[in-house]
Amino acid sequence: MAFSGALVLASLIAISMALPTLATVYTVGDSSGWAIGADYSSWTGGKTFYVGDTVVFNYGAGHTVDEVKESDYKSCTAGNSISTDSSGATKITLKTAGNHYFICSVPGHCSGGMKLALTVKAGKDTTPSTGKASPSDDGTATTATPTTTTTTTATKSNSASTSIVTSTVAMLIVSWITHYALRLV
Repeated sequence: MAFSGALVLASLIAISMALPTLATVYTVGDSSGWAIGADYSSWTGGKTFYVGDTVVFNYGAGHTVDEVKESDYKSCTAGNSISTDSSGATKITLKTAGNHYFICSVPGHCSGGMKLALTVKAGKDTTPSTGKASPSDDGTATTATPTTTTTTTATKSNSASTSIVTSTVAMLIVSWITHYALRLV
């Protein structure tokens, strides 16, 4: 009996470890990446961002990803950036609900379209965001503001599908182990 109790506990732990994989990873601009001339308002259309999701900016040399306040986003001003990165592959986990704003700080790039606003919701519910700009906990930028509704959902769908498959596989493995372990008892 003690063995089956331990097995149930182990199963619950395994399932709870699989649950964090339900966060979605978005590649900003999909295959276009973070580049001049892209329409990021259209890219965000139809997407709902939640705390725990990750946005990935892929870009070549000569670009940056700066998290800025709303006023700097609107005026394309980078002097007061909350955070900045120029690594070419910036991953930002959305850690706070609210509006988050990103720009490229290279002169002319923001005004050329390299700006992104995201509205991040607190959980998988319909609670509206606060509308306040908020830096992420790790010093990297995050953005939130509803935008145009032309959508490209391939990245979201693939990431969400991968998360669901990972969780499902984990649960099947735990069920299989539980089934065979209980037969031994």
